[in-house]
Amino acid sequence: MPESVLRAAALPLAAGILAHIGPAATWLPVVRRHLSPRLAGVGHPRHVALTFDDGPDPVSTPRFLDALDGLGVRATFFVLGDAVVRHPGVVRETARRGHEVAVHGWSHDRPWLPAPAGDVRAVRRAVEAVQDVTGAAPRWYRPPYGILTSGRWAAARAAGLRPVLWTAWGRDWTATATPASVGATVQADLGGGGTVLLHDTDRTAAPGSWRATLGALPGLVADWRAAGLTVGPLADHGTADVHATAPRVLGRAGAVRRRALERRSGHG
Repeated sequence: MPESVLRAAALPLAAGILAHIGPAATWLPVVRRHLSPRLAGVGHPRHVALTFDDGPDPVSTPRFLDALDGLGVRATFFVLGDAVVRHPGVVRETARRGHEVAVHGWSHDRPWLPAPAGDVRAVRRAVEAVQDVTGAAPRWYRPPYGILTSGRWAAARAAGLRPVLWTAWGRDWTATATPASVGATVQADLGGGGTVLLHDTDRTAAPGSWRATLGALPGLVADWRAAGLTVGPLADHGTADVHATAPRVLGRAGAVRRRALERRSGHG
């Protein structure tokens, strides 16, 4: 077959793959901060949205629920549909305690190849699982690994979900994570108005890594409150009201940590 024919045949395939994976560039913080602050989870500048991915987990999630109760904090839990149907009691208890339950997909896979019909089915199944257990329709969608392809974006919107990623994470899935490292990593990139990504399970992480996250929570919440910020779920974050001023809020990397230290030292 002539080389020119092969090139011509390859062009539509390449274009299709690019259209599929192109939106996943929003995984890069600099892209979503400047091009789509709402997708980055930018909200009210005096609020921090606390979110957890990959549950429910019957071993670790209840410990997070107890810790959050003790701190007087509510959060958003992005759950996987296949885990919801295995552990409905954990999800039901999460909602009963006042937390927001959102959709993380049906399973924790990477969408390298286009599969729009499969994306629609998977997101719809996850939405139905959450609604069946909690009695409430979920509002938010965060794809596994933060890879938001065109198919998953369309599937989320067809299901009535609003995609949202994050502005700061704790790298709490690694075997070397500690409460101190999780806290420092979150605070290095977090300013008021940010959305924090953490994990309440080690399902797709190093075994037992969730303990570092759990240990970091009290210090994180204390720092945020010392900086004059409120902490809560995405439902209270006001992302729908954020427009052009949002990237300037996010640009203050480490602002929460600095403000907390100033207050503790008497300079705030």
